[in-house]
Amino acid sequence: MKKKIAHTGKKRDVNQIAAAILQAATTDTPEEPEVIDPTKNSHAVALGRLGGRKGGLARAKKLTAKRRSEIARKGAKALWKKRQLKSVSND
Repeated sequence: MKKKIAHTGKKRDVNQIAAAILQAATTDTPEEPEVIDPTKNSHAVALGRLGGRKGGLARAKKLTAKRRSEIARKGAKALWKKRQLKSVSND
């Protein structure tokens, strides 16, 4: 499901947009460095991130079509149950 983008409701002129871009480009705000816990081994943290990034893809490849279907069915039931509870409480 796509996330909805929150709009501020203001329509900005092309010149206002250009001025905002120029302001952002010329402002001297240093980027904040990533804070790493000094008690953790930085090499181990990097390896953990690598594994986390590919974890979902590896799991998807490993699942059978039947198991994916079961997971989807369970999710759909939970979603509809939540919607039914909302509609009952609004009545």
